[in-house]
Amino acid sequence: MSAPTVTTQDRADGQPRPRLLRRAAPWLRAAAAVLAGLLLYAASPPRDLWWLAPLAVAPLAVVVHGRRTRAGFGHGLLFGLGYMLPLLGWIQDFLGVQFGPWPWLGVALVEAVFLGLAGAGMARVSRLPGAPVWMAAVFVLAEVLRDSQPFGGFPWGRLAFTQPSGALLPLASVGGAVLVTFAVALVGCGLGVLVLRLRARDRWVVPAAAALVPLLAGAALQPSIGVEPQAGTARVAVVQGNAPDIGLDLLYEDDVLHDNHIRGAGQLAADVDAGRVPRPDLVVLPEQVGSWGPTRYDPQLTAVTERLGVPVVAGGFAVDRDGTFRNRIVAWNPGSGAGDEYAKQHLVPFAETIPMRSVARLVSPFVDRFQQDMVPGDLPGVLRAGAVRLGVGLCYDVAYDDVFAGAARDGATLLAVPTNNAWYGHSEMSWQHLAMSRLRAVEHGRAVVVSATSGISAIIAPDGTIANRSEQFTAQNLDGEVPLRTERTPATALGAAPTWALSLLGAGALVATARRRTHDKN
Repeated sequence: MSAPTVTTQDRADGQPRPRLLRRAAPWLRAAAAVLAGLLLYAASPPRDLWWLAPLAVAPLAVVVHGRRTRAGFGHGLLFGLGYMLPLLGWIQDFLGVQFGPWPWLGVALVEAVFLGLAGAGMARVSRLPGAPVWMAAVFVLAEVLRDSQPFGGFPWGRLAFTQPSGALLPLASVGGAVLVTFAVALVGCGLGVLVLRLRARDRWVVPAAAALVPLLAGAALQPSIGVEPQAGTARVAVVQGNAPDIGLDLLYEDDVLHDNHIRGAGQLAADVDAGRVPRPDLVVLPEQVGSWGPTRYDPQLTAVTERLGVPVVAGGFAVDRDGTFRNRIVAWNPGSGAGDEYAKQHLVPFAETIPMRSVARLVSPFVDRFQQDMVPGDLPGVLRAGAVRLGVGLCYDVAYDDVFAGAARDGATLLAVPTNNAWYGHSEMSWQHLAMSRLRAVEHGRAVVVSATSGISAIIAPDGTIANRSEQFTAQNLDGEVPLRTERTPATALGAAPTWALSLLGAGALVATARRRTHDKN
């Protein structure tokens, strides 16, 4: 079959577009967008199919290429629904019994709208020379927007989080999660535009390079990822005390969580005393183990700390002397009790902080559970725990770029993610959350300890590999030797600079299309 001809009419938008694509039935393009979203979901944890992510972006690039902004938005929205609805199915598992499908559908739709904006912008900039670069930058811009809006954003499902292993992961050490997102989008857009160019027998070098260069860069960076100790090593123990798999009913089982984890820490102490487990240098307990007033009174946690003879880090709800209610991590030290603390910086909207309480009551059980909003912290969490400077982020914090970047810059030699994922049962949520921790390990060149109430707890090496992990809904303790590292990766040193640079690149490309349209009209 000969290649389709390209007429003057085809070039009205400034780029040749194959007649086959121009005449494709609207339903076929819509189906391609939905299937691309489903393919991106298939690339997400717990499946280790990182290479599917760029292959999922490629069809989106094809269906929006050269099309009007409105059509690009529609196809991006369908892509987003195909991705977000299955990805966020754990919301339905959690809230569906009491509130029906509306919380799940609402969140998925809001997040899909941002992907619709990505599709609209990609359609516009696809008319520029070097289209794959600008399309990928616009995708980053839309992702940055949804990471912060509305109500503090919801970064779940970033392209970077599909890459806890694979050729593109090493890029996190240079430019953080945002550079990994850009690389995935660039490979995908390069492949999509390459298909169109080859079909039209047009110039193909730029899209081919766009598809290939990020993969080569990731492969070249792989040997440079540091895993060797720079400040010695530490033996870390993780206590997963377990929680009952009862969904929403867990809201009022604080005493069960506390007692289970005290029991788990006691078992660890018994194993150490019997010589079955080497004595750790540090013990990490999950989020929501305790509830403390201003004096941080917890005799059971104090007693088990004394018995272990090493610092114990534990999470809980805490009221400060001024009445402020926060989600905190507290380091308990033998002989002196509660010491350094960290307050969670990014609070979960409609759970830890509740806008529009009267309306939120229709979709959130946390309105009645918490009569006042928690207050976010504004300082990086670096806790002194013996010889370890422990950088901490609580659960949802790990989805955001600033928390561990601040901790690593402030001297953390090891990172920890205490979390409570027991609400979500055996869903994929815990695997999705674990993937974020794996990326943060590479991003900052630090080992990461994940301590979860019911799983998945893990000890992660600085190259993102899992050295040890637990099963879900089991009482299980982990221990392992981890390297303590002080060197800053480029990503740590650069902080938010790559995010600003790539966002401005996308915004600049959109401005260029507006100026180009004005010039064409004149």
